[in-house]
Order: sequence, then structure tokens, then C-alpha cells
Amino acid sequence: MQSIKSKGTGPEETVRKFLFAKGFRYRKNDKRFPGCPDIVLAKYKAMVFVNGCFWHMHENCSYFKMPKSNILYWQTKLEKNRARDAANYEKLRAAGWNVIVIWECELRKYNRDETLNKLAVYLYSLL
Repeated sequence: MQSIKSKGTGPEETVRKFLFAKGFRYRKNDKRFPGCPDIVLAKYKAMVFVNGCFWHMHENCSYFKMPKSNILYWQTKLEKNRARDAANYEKLRAAGWNVIVIWECELRKYNRDETLNKLAVYLYSLL
């Protein structure tokens, strides 16, 4: 599992490049905040988390499959990830931040543009 990246993944880069091209400026992986958000847009008081469907147990997603071996280990690990995410999102919302979660499957070819355009429209609405 050492080779699994937590920063600079393909889906994160897709979102970052889109936002930068649209004129949004941001900080990435800011450790000052709970959960170390992938993208922090201070001007919009928004934080974007780009979650992998497997690591964050995306419900009703065809890309999330529970491993068939060592089930107890994986179930415990992934449920802790989900609980930690929920706690971090709640802390950020309580501090007045808008939390946006984009799932890896939403950035697949067939609905990438729609997802990114919705993100931009939402961010513009925060001003």
C-alpha cells in the first residue's frame, strides 16, 4: 500500500487544472484544516475533497467493491475512513466552510464536463 498516493492523484489534477483554467485560485492539501482538503478556495470559503470510490466507500457506486480476501481488515479500515471523513466535514461546516465532495466516478469521461461545470457554477454562486 506504500505506492498508493494520497496527494496529486489523477482525479485531483483534473479538478485543479479545470479550476485554474477558469480563473479560480486555491491552495492544495492545506494541513491546517481537518482532513487536509485537496483544494481550499479561501475567497469562496469552500473546500473541495476529491474522493476515491474505493478508499472512501462510495455507496451505490459500481467502482466500489469490497475485497474478497481479508474482509474484516478492509471493512474496518474503510469504515474508519468514512467515519473520519464525516467528522472532518462536520468540523469544517461548523467553522463556516462550504464542503464539496467530488467522487472519482464523477470524473470519468462520460460525465466529467458536467461535474466540473456544476462545481464552477456552485463556486460562482458563493460570491
